[in-house]
Amino acid sequence: MRPLDGIRVLEVAMYGFVPSAGAVLADWGADVIKVEHAVTGDPQRGLRQTGTMRVEGDPNPNVEHANRGKRSIGLDMARPEGREVLDELIRRSDVFLTSFLPGARRRFRIDVEDVRKANPAIVYARGSALGPRGREAEKGGYDMTAFWARAGTAASLTPPGAEGMVPPPGPAYGDTISGTNLAGGIAAALLARERTGEPSVVDVSLLGSGLWAMGHGIALSLRLGEPMVALAPGAHGSPTNPLTGLYRTADGRYLSLVMLQPAKFWADVCRHVDRPELADDPRFATAELIAEHTPEGVALLREAIAARTLAEWTERFATLAGPWAPVQDSLQVGADPQIRANEYLARAGELELVTSPVQFDVEPPPLGPAPEFAAQTEEILTEAGLDWDRIIALKAAGAIT
Repeated sequence: MRPLDGIRVLEVAMYGFVPSAGAVLADWGADVIKVEHAVTGDPQRGLRQTGTMRVEGDPNPNVEHANRGKRSIGLDMARPEGREVLDELIRRSDVFLTSFLPGARRRFRIDVEDVRKANPAIVYARGSALGPRGREAEKGGYDMTAFWARAGTAASLTPPGAEGMVPPPGPAYGDTISGTNLAGGIAAALLARERTGEPSVVDVSLLGSGLWAMGHGIALSLRLGEPMVALAPGAHGSPTNPLTGLYRTADGRYLSLVMLQPAKFWADVCRHVDRPELADDPRFATAELIAEHTPEGVALLREAIAARTLAEWTERFATLAGPWAPVQDSLQVGADPQIRANEYLARAGELELVTSPVQFDVEPPPLGPAPEFAAQTEEILTEAGLDWDRIIALKAAGAIT
């Protein structure tokens, strides 16, 4: 049994952010019904080009990542007949989840008051670009604009003097983080409803999630009155610690060392890189001296680590006491034995997908593929008590797919 078994979520949302919240809830056991436009479906289904990468045919990872494990119904909410169906689905749901902007919510009559007319006990959850209040609350946005650029990450990563800005490392980066935040808020609201009987309105924005991801850095900036400034490319990661930074290996790969107590780990690192004499070097005898002589320490470690390949260092560093990691790209992670051991990647239909990050009882969530457009329309309607004559009439009216 999964934590949200028996919970039904009605998702009226598009693209990556809010649907990724539905995906997490589905991973946790909820029955997530994805409402798509009766003709066009979720526009995300048409996304084939992502940066330099293009997907031909199905399954399409651009759809699968944020929609695995759901069921899809094609429904025209603007038609009176479609609205009747929507209200019936609302009555049978625990959560109403939407990404629609305030104007669209008013136009389709799916704002909080409208939905709670059909189901006063429903948890109402909405994802927005810029939050539910303020003069820009009616505006839309994407993870590139609201999460990445506006919330401080892009400027903090872009080195001074560089043209433009460092872009997000992958598609739906801020969407997925924000969607996980929204799923957690929904789970908390369901618990509160169980304890108090009162349903909540849950809000998560891309902007708020981006600020939270940068929260430590923003707190420092506000305390000191200065922005975070990115290091120049190739610079060592710390001006006072040779054991926090990137080191290039003989085969052009990189190791990331993050040992925040350098005096504790210095001797062990020296032994592991075949420079045991450095453990007794008076320049590195204390934390204060290590900080003072960081440039020399960095130079010595760069020379030592450049002598072997990443595979050799991975074997040698298996007994290293301090934290370190190989720098891996989005393809190399698929061969990482630690990732595989924890089943952070799992098969969902024909594809392998990243599992959502929460595990219960040391088990990964079972994944299912994303639904084809409107594939479960009839199934969902018969579960809602509609007979075949009514379903045929709804199809004839163009209210359902």
